[in-house]
Amino acid sequence: MVSEVQEWLTVPEVAEQLGLPVARVHQMLRDGGLAGMRQPDGVMRVPAGFLAGDSIVKGLPGVLTVLRDAGYSDEESVRWLHTVDDSLPGTPIEGLQGNRGKEVKRRAQALGF
Repeated sequence: MVSEVQEWLTVPEVAEQLGLPVARVHQMLRDGGLAGMRQPDGVMRVPAGFLAGDSIVKGLPGVLTVLRDAGYSDEESVRWLHTVDDSLPGTPIEGLQGNRGKEVKRRAQALGF
C-alpha cells in the first residue's frame, strides 16, 4: 500500500460515488482513466482523492496517460501523484484538485525525457 495515500475506496465504493456500474469502474481502471492498486488483502482500491464529488478529478485521466507513456506503473503513478513537489506547491493530486492541471501535466511530461 502506498503510505502517502490517506484514504482508499474499493471499486464498489467508487462506482457508488460516481453513479456507475462496478463493471464500468473496472473498465476505467483497465483503460487508464483511473488508477488503483490491489492491496495486500487482495482488494482493488482507488485513492479517494482521485474523485471530486460524483466525478473524477479534472485532468487526472490525461496525467495518468502521460505517466503510463513515461513507463510508470499504476503504483508508481499513485505514489508520484501523492508525493510533495515544492514547485507546485503540494502534491500533484492537490494541484489537479486545485485547478493547476496544466502545471501538473507539464511535470508529468518531463518525466518521460
